[in-house]
Amino acid sequence: MSGVTTRTVATDEADLRLDRWFRRHFPNLTHSALARLLRTGQIRVDGRRAETGTRLAPGQTIRIPPLPAPGTGSPEPRRGFDEAAAKDLLARVLYRDASVLVLDKPFGLPVQGGPGIGRSVDHLLYALRFGAEERPRLVHRLDRDTTGVLVLARTLAAASRLAAAFRACDAEKTYWAVTVGVPSPGEGRIDTPLAKRPGPRGERVAVVQEDEAGAKVARAVTDYRVVDHAGKRAAWLELSPLTGRTHQLRVQCAALGCPILGDAKYGGAGAMLAGFADRLHLHARRLAIAHPEGGRLVVEAPLPPHMRETFDALGFACLRPIKPARVP
Repeated sequence: MSGVTTRTVATDEADLRLDRWFRRHFPNLTHSALARLLRTGQIRVDGRRAETGTRLAPGQTIRIPPLPAPGTGSPEPRRGFDEAAAKDLLARVLYRDASVLVLDKPFGLPVQGGPGIGRSVDHLLYALRFGAEERPRLVHRLDRDTTGVLVLARTLAAASRLAAAFRACDAEKTYWAVTVGVPSPGEGRIDTPLAKRPGPRGERVAVVQEDEAGAKVARAVTDYRVVDHAGKRAAWLELSPLTGRTHQLRVQCAALGCPILGDAKYGGAGAMLAGFADRLHLHARRLAIAHPEGGRLVVEAPLPPHMRETFDALGFACLRPIKPARVP
């Protein structure tokens, strides 16, 4: 343990959330412990109280109370560590080298912990060390019910470079979705202003007017293409988000009048089809991103079981995922 220290936010950490900054620099610190330190004012940004979602700017100073130093010995499993879930996650490793680890995230597993979440990828990182002293670090997120490619950094330097690539939109992301209904035209670009709204079942994201008073509006841009369709009943969409807003693809598909199958939050009853799984049919199929050590890493994830069954039932035929590769 050490005394109170102060650190300065680096240039490549611009717009990083405070909780992710701590996850990057202090991977042993649990989400609940961080929340407690913030709630009691022991952690401050530029001398002021802050929240987990506070966005950082280069040059800001962060007051850090006594914390376990990162990288000092092998961390113990955190509360919420589940041996069976950890074993399943180990079997889902798509790619691994000294700097990067890529997983095929399963349906229903949150990436990070939080209130009411007893198990997440974050809780299971202890099992993904592969001999390293430190757990890998989260550098981006997928929704709890979204499946597919999830990248982790195995070192602090790799985390910094990967996070910078995601912030700079230097990550080519391709998602597959099954929608109820077929969008017209069959391909195009969706460009919408989004904002978060309170709702009876928690916060939602909605399409808003750009100049809406009191709203924190963020522009969301996605290219889409209909790969195949089953009459007018359902479509297989390839989605390429150019921005990374919360629930972006789900909200935009619903705004097209073609909600993602199983997405009751944004599509309601219109997002269901009789005879098909009521699980969200959204899959992070492919990611191409600059590798921290040079070149470009390209990884694809296979369809999850519920989407594979739906593809078969609708007559959609897809190729097997390519073998992960680091290319020049």
